[in-house]
Amino acid sequence: MTGKQHFILILILGSLCTISPFAIDMYLPGFPAIAADLGTTIEQVQLSLTSYLIGISAGQLLYGPLLDRFGRKTPLYVGLAIYILASVGCAFVDSIDTLIAMRFLQAVGGCAGMVAAQALVRDIFPADKTAQAFSLLTLVIAVSPMIAPTVGGYVTTAFGWHAVFIALAVITAFIMLGVYFFLPEGRQPDPTISLKPKPVLNNFLIVLKQPQFLLYMLAGGIATAAPFAYIAGSADVFMNIYGVSEREYGWIFAILAFAMIGSTQLNHGLLKRYKSEQIVNFTLFYQTAVGIVLVVGSWYGWYGKYSLIVLMFIFLTGQGLTNPNATALSLAPFSRYTGSAAALMGSFRMAMGGLMSAAISVLHNGTTLPMVSVMMMCAVSGLIILQIGKGTIRYRARRRVVEEDNSVLL
Repeated sequence: MTGKQHFILILILGSLCTISPFAIDMYLPGFPAIAADLGTTIEQVQLSLTSYLIGISAGQLLYGPLLDRFGRKTPLYVGLAIYILASVGCAFVDSIDTLIAMRFLQAVGGCAGMVAAQALVRDIFPADKTAQAFSLLTLVIAVSPMIAPTVGGYVTTAFGWHAVFIALAVITAFIMLGVYFFLPEGRQPDPTISLKPKPVLNNFLIVLKQPQFLLYMLAGGIATAAPFAYIAGSADVFMNIYGVSEREYGWIFAILAFAMIGSTQLNHGLLKRYKSEQIVNFTLFYQTAVGIVLVVGSWYGWYGKYSLIVLMFIFLTGQGLTNPNATALSLAPFSRYTGSAAALMGSFRMAMGGLMSAAISVLHNGTTLPMVSVMMMCAVSGLIILQIGKGTIRYRARRRVVEEDNSVLL
């Protein structure tokens, strides 16, 4: 594979992964305008984000078996088409309930890109290169939060929030063209994989019984839900509490997104000296400490706008380290069931993201505390699960060795 081919592959795969981040981030500056236009509240508009995350979670479970059965591209085309149509539908809604429903459909379509991209990385790149490939994907993905809210703020100001969804449809149409002309087929269709409910559930069960997958799906999935708490709460925190404009909010979001870009580049270098397991372990300790500082300071009202941005930047730096390494470790044990494994992992992550964004809406009290508290709890929970899981796996391994030695002696 030449350098140019490698660049094109990463760009297209990264673009597929950015479909949902764009759908999540680009309309955030329009929250106040959407609430005013549809005659509702910010809290109700936040539920359209929750419905999107629920749609991603449910949709990924659907695409996993489809990608294994029919190959990577056919289900991907279907999903992207659904996304484009639902995006246009979002632009013409006249009630918050309709927007929430259309966002769910938009997510069900868009999540095809995320699952297919993860499966294709495992198809195309050798096992010892997948963590680096996921780091590069995370770099591409991390650029989208820098661009999306900023562009969304300008589009909302100039043309209204409806235009944001038209732009999302157009962007995805161009990505679909790139997939058609430049993306390899990946793993060939496997007719032996059944789509009947019982075999599909059995395949998921086979994946879940793999200890390494289960550990890093749970620990990584909960830890990487922290940015969703930030996404759900940041518009209210910065625009309503600190009084920034739509455009200023877009730039703040871009600055904080840069935290993940820098750390993905750092991760690329760290992988030359350290294992993915070591990086994930350190990062969760680090984010837990920063999260506690955020919560304590918010409780006592220590932080102004700029100090909060600095601490959020430090916390979010960890996402560029946890995400690609936990993803690579989760998918490493699989070849045949890669699609199902990617679907389960992605579904769990988005389910956690939806839960965290819903928690922000429920806990809303006009302060920064709900947002930073949920972020901290994600890091703490991920760290606890990782330590308990690693200890359990080591204990079972030692017990197995003892049992094998005893059987030899007997």
